[in-house]
Amino acid sequence: MNLKGKHVLVVGLGTLGGGVATIRWLMTQGAILTITDLRIKKDLKPSFDTLRFLRCKTDSDDVMMCHDSHGRTIRFVFGRHRKKDFENADLVVVGPAVNLINNTFITISRKKGIPVINDLTLFLENVKNPVIAVTGTRGKTTTTTWIARFLSTKHKGVRASGNSSNDALLKLLPRLQKHEEMPAVLELSSFQLELGDRALKAPDIAIITNLYQDHLNRHKTMRNYALAKANVFKKQTLNQILALNKDNEWTGFFLKQKPKSNIFFFSQKSLPKNAKGIYVEKGSVKFKDEKVTKIIIPKTRFSAFKKSWGEHNAQNLLGSLLVSYLSGIPWNLLIKAIDSLPSIPYREEIIVKKKNLIVINDTTATSPEGGIAAIRRFGGKNTVLIAGGTDKNLEYNLWAREVKNYIEPPNLFLLDGSTTKKMIKALEDIRYFKNHSVQLYEHLLPLLKTVKHSSPSCILFSPAAASFEKFKNEFDRGEKFSLYSKQLF
Repeated sequence: MNLKGKHVLVVGLGTLGGGVATIRWLMTQGAILTITDLRIKKDLKPSFDTLRFLRCKTDSDDVMMCHDSHGRTIRFVFGRHRKKDFENADLVVVGPAVNLINNTFITISRKKGIPVINDLTLFLENVKNPVIAVTGTRGKTTTTTWIARFLSTKHKGVRASGNSSNDALLKLLPRLQKHEEMPAVLELSSFQLELGDRALKAPDIAIITNLYQDHLNRHKTMRNYALAKANVFKKQTLNQILALNKDNEWTGFFLKQKPKSNIFFFSQKSLPKNAKGIYVEKGSVKFKDEKVTKIIIPKTRFSAFKKSWGEHNAQNLLGSLLVSYLSGIPWNLLIKAIDSLPSIPYREEIIVKKKNLIVINDTTATSPEGGIAAIRRFGGKNTVLIAGGTDKNLEYNLWAREVKNYIEPPNLFLLDGSTTKKMIKALEDIRYFKNHSVQLYEHLLPLLKTVKHSSPSCILFSPAAASFEKFKNEFDRGEKFSLYSKQLF
């Protein structure tokens, strides 16, 4: 796609770096840019400050005209969208936060036949490197990070990218172009994959870690959510690989989409006779394809891994090993690298560890299933659980039952929010509180000060909900929790 001289509308500057990376890349392609965002300039200051090399002047309260070093015009529209920008563009590039469902402005562009794409579309059409794409509801970041670690045993410099402010897709692209043999290991969200079928190419290897209810405030139904995820393999061919979680109930749905890919499975159970992949049998990890069946990890070592990392990370390990092996890394290097796998910031991260206390920051648990995984790993009689946040149209009945199984009522502390009300209702329905009152707090710091006096052996911050009513995002929430915890404990 030749973008030189094309009028490109970027919808969503954002604050996490992805919008800036898209703008910078489009500038290198010679595009004439307009950037529009419903937020006012003040709210977008972190992103706009990174574009200080532009020469700008304010036309009005909400429009700023800028020029780059080549004299090309770049227009910013803050606090609103203008119909004419969506009518007159040659191409519309949307950020992941832009909801495409019943979007009046996006409809205007589509009715005029203007292509609507995103950074993933641009990345896949321009990258020449092998691409490994990781998506799913839980375990995406861990699996992506571990695949990158495994691949680094052969390809120095590989790192996880994609759904990240540090390594946005189009920020990564110039570096990859200098090392075309280096695989790109990408974490992709359902928001990015909504337009994944618009790209001319598909990932060489795709893995779907699992699917649970999430983001239903945007996708509306689980089927829509699953179809967005399925775009990761929609254009794959027989020469490309799809790895699926045999233990997840939505895998059958993905198979019904009739992928043309070469399919492998990962499972903590035995695989069917004709299925290829990695699996657990009598406690040992095995791999099989058309030619061979072999033990990869003996029972004692795999059991020790599960005890240390938790059951859900055992599943992440299986998926990571499978994809890395299919990417060309031999088993001996993979098994050796298991001992150096990194933990992931804000994902069941132990931030304080003392003789009688550990504090875990699991702020990226933004769904019931995320909270359940942490509760099963760290829950117990002396564990304090801190949960609550913003609603995404999810159900909390299963979460409530796990709380009842693992957390004593005096040890549950809730941060107020739209989801928190649903959590309380689900807990009341199973008579969790009994004679105990609900411990509900408006702000995190006073909550933690109260927790400090309860003398717990474990403090688990696993909100099981989004964060937008009280924080910028889950990372802002995690930073504040870590800061306060280190001050108090």
